[in-house]
Amino acid sequence: MGTFWLVFGGCGSAVLAAAFTADGAKIADGTKFPLGIGLVGVSLAFGLTVLTMAYAIGHISGCHLNPAVSVGLWAAKRFPGSELFVYIGSQVFGAILAAGILYLIASGKPGFDVIGSGLAANGYGEHSPGNFSLVACFLAELVLTFMFLVIILGATDRRAPQGFAPIAIGLALTLIHLISIPVTNTSVNPARSLGPAVFVGGWALQQLWLFWVAPLLGGLLAGFFYSQVLEVPTPERQFSEVS
Repeated sequence: MGTFWLVFGGCGSAVLAAAFTADGAKIADGTKFPLGIGLVGVSLAFGLTVLTMAYAIGHISGCHLNPAVSVGLWAAKRFPGSELFVYIGSQVFGAILAAGILYLIASGKPGFDVIGSGLAANGYGEHSPGNFSLVACFLAELVLTFMFLVIILGATDRRAPQGFAPIAIGLALTLIHLISIPVTNTSVNPARSLGPAVFVGGWALQQLWLFWVAPLLGGLLAGFFYSQVLEVPTPERQFSEVS
């Protein structure tokens, strides 16, 4: 449910509302101008999906929504490896279901072309919104996923202020999108990338590997880094709690 909401809300805002132009929205010479929410609105939409779901299902499942998050939490020893398969499978299923419903809605508009629109799929090179190279896109996804996991691990640390983690995590995802929509259309989430790619096919599936490898690697590195560098050792944590 959580990953469904992220893909439907985030990608839906990009496909349906980012550059919307109404027939009645015209300037003096009759030229249409966009009324859409733009890149800032799409960035906020992605952040809001995480924030709202974190409060809705965080107490049930931890609200991972993202294979890279699950893998990162496992690397940080915050999540059992025995549950990775079920979590990642659920995330993938939710993402594909959301992309499918979004495709049905978007295709209800005359002239809709799933290949031309891209259905908010992620890409590099000629399929990057800003034509960024493969190396640039890989580095962006790796670094941004790494930072996303560090923020998640820090915000959910027992030493952090309680009850505010969803706000920090939602704003972090918003910031990540503000940075990288022009680079890769922003993934940092393999399931989010897979959902639209299934329906776009072609180039989106061919380039999908990057949006699994880079985020998963970023999540793994962040999990190990946080647990080894930023996590308080168990004896020290116990002493602090007692004192």
